[in-house]
Amino acid sequence: MHKKSILLACFSLFIIIAFMTGCAGLMAKPTESNFKEPVVTLESMEVAHAFGYWYFSSKTKTTKGKPSNVGAPLDLAFTFNIENPNSYPVMLEDIKFTVAFEEFDLNTVNSNATQWIPAGETNQVRVHAHFDVRQSLLSLLVTGGFKLKEKGTNAWAALEKWWLGIPNYEIPVHVKQGAAVFKADGIVKVSQFNATFP
Repeated sequence: MHKKSILLACFSLFIIIAFMTGCAGLMAKPTESNFKEPVVTLESMEVAHAFGYWYFSSKTKTTKGKPSNVGAPLDLAFTFNIENPNSYPVMLEDIKFTVAFEEFDLNTVNSNATQWIPAGETNQVRVHAHFDVRQSLLSLLVTGGFKLKEKGTNAWAALEKWWLGIPNYEIPVHVKQGAAVFKADGIVKVSQFNATFP
C-alpha cells in the first residue's frame, strides 16, 4: 500500500512538471516584432504633503540655524497604471515625466524602482514629485516670466494661487513628456504618455 502511494505521488509530480513545462513552451518569446508597448495611464494624483504657502528670504532672522531663502514644500504622489498587453512578462526599468501647474513646467521627476508586470496584467507604480516655493520661483523666473506677464500676473501671485489651490484639487496639474522604459529578454521599448489631473 505504501509503495502504491509513493508511485502515485511520483506520477502526479511528473504530470504537474510536464504540464508546467508545456505551458512554459507555449509562452511567446519576446522579439522586436511581437513586443507591444505597454500602456501607461494616470490613475490618480494625491497631495501627499502640503504645508500652506510661505516664503522666508535670507534676510529673515531665524530662531535657530543660519538664514536662507526657503519656501513651503509641496509633495504630490502620482499613481500610474502599467498595462502589459504582451503574452510574456516585461520589466519596467524607469519612468520619467515633467509636472506642470496650469501650463508652467516646474519639475521633472523619475523613478527607477524596477518591477515586473506579468503577461496580460496591469500593475501600478507610485512616483512622488517634490516642490518648494523657492525652487519653483527660480524655475518660473527662468522659463515662465514672459508668459506670466502676458497673462497679467507674476511669479509670486501664481505660486500663491497654486500652493493654496492644489491641496484642494482646484488647479489642473499636468503630466507631460512622460516616458517609461520597458525591457523583455534584452529588448527595450519606450512608452510615452501625458495626462491631466483632475
